[in-house]
Amino acid sequence: MYILVALGFAFLISIMGIVNFSHGAIYMVAGYICFQLAVEYGWNQWISLIVATAVVSAFGLFLERYCFRFATENLDRMIVITIAIIVILENFVNVTVGVFVRALPSFAPGILKVGSLSFSMEKVLTFLIGGTLLAAIIWFTRRTTLGLQMQAVSQNLAGATLQGINVHRISALACAMSCGMAAIAGCLMGAIFNLGPYMGHNILVKALELVILGGIGSVGGIFFAGGIIGTMDAVLPILTNGPTSQAIALAIIITILVFRPQGFLGRQLV
Repeated sequence: MYILVALGFAFLISIMGIVNFSHGAIYMVAGYICFQLAVEYGWNQWISLIVATAVVSAFGLFLERYCFRFATENLDRMIVITIAIIVILENFVNVTVGVFVRALPSFAPGILKVGSLSFSMEKVLTFLIGGTLLAAIIWFTRRTTLGLQMQAVSQNLAGATLQGINVHRISALACAMSCGMAAIAGCLMGAIFNLGPYMGHNILVKALELVILGGIGSVGGIFFAGGIIGTMDAVLPILTNGPTSQAIALAIIITILVFRPQGFLGRQLV
């Protein structure tokens, strides 16, 4: 699940150099859109997911054109803009829907039993979709013309422009893909956890941890970091209480970064 959430966040960092702190809020809005379509209007749940993903991806095009384009290579402006987006989206949901907790129906009800082990079909589905998206993004960026252009833009913006690459079009595509992945995560995880206006806060922290541990600029490192962080968050609460388990998990992450500051598959930044 963490792989799925962090994939779009890391993708935007890798391609545009944008640290989108509003990624969690976008993830939250997508879950609410899917809820409105599936529960309030009675649409098929998978169609609702597709429509929510399309709407949020289109919103990503808007963000790139009118927000992120003016924040590239300006950290202060980037932080202010993304925090403003968080405030706007959260208050929009509060005003239009309210602060009441919502719950999406399950996309894959039931339990998968393998011997003495039992797995939630919902979580298995989310894991499979996250892995498929990760593989698809790696293939897309390495094997297609648009993907290679994205790599060129991420490595040298001026050089890519001189080579005739439409930088704004590539940035818009990257932002739409990033928001689309957040939308898929918000819809699927909204069926596992309850929906709330502030549900994006915790998941944003997890995405940051995962991206840093996996390595800034490395999409593939998300797989390894997601496995480690997911395992810690599943096992440590069994051994100790919630706050202590979170502190231990953070201490483990910091220890790993002390010995490997660039993350598992990231490049050294100094």
